[in-house]
Amino acid sequence: MARKKLETLTEQMYYVLLSLWGEPRHGYGIMQYVSELTRGRVSIGAGTLYALLGRFEKEELIVLTDAEEGKKSYQLTAQGRQVLQDEQTRLRQQAEDGARILEGRMEK
Repeated sequence: MARKKLETLTEQMYYVLLSLWGEPRHGYGIMQYVSELTRGRVSIGAGTLYALLGRFEKEELIVLTDAEEGKKSYQLTAQGRQVLQDEQTRLRQQAEDGARILEGRMEK
């Protein structure tokens, strides 16, 4: 079954939006923050990042806040915050379901 538009996020999508939760960031700052947050586990290349930023801006999940010295900074919109919170809820539910199975707490 095809995924509905932004019903679920890829790992890269999730971390790009998460990096904008607290403050506006520019592209390179987003890449650095994601790498630091995930201890290098998640790496987002420039091509992927700028494609996602364009998509998120078009979907009104982020908004351009500054464009000084060739650096564009973005921040989350209210809609972007909601998408991120919905994804966090979905991921938490998945983890809880998995834990019930793996820890033998699921009734047969």
